[in-house]
Amino acid sequence: MSINLEDKLNEAERKAHDALSRYKFIMFGYWASIWTHLNDVGEFKRPNPFRGYIALARQLKEEK
Repeated sequence: MSINLEDKLNEAERKAHDALSRYKFIMFGYWASIWTHLNDVGEFKRPNPFRGYIALARQLKEEK
């Protein structure tokens, strides 16, 4: 059985977005962390696709 890390990386990103779109915040965190781990292990050096969410959260936090 061959595991393609890039396919798993893409799957983790898709599942993270799916979970977030359904208000499954714990599962979003799970899949986002899987994506981060695979990106590091596979040495893909892709930019974090969740960076925009982080920037928005920081902006909302500063407004409070």
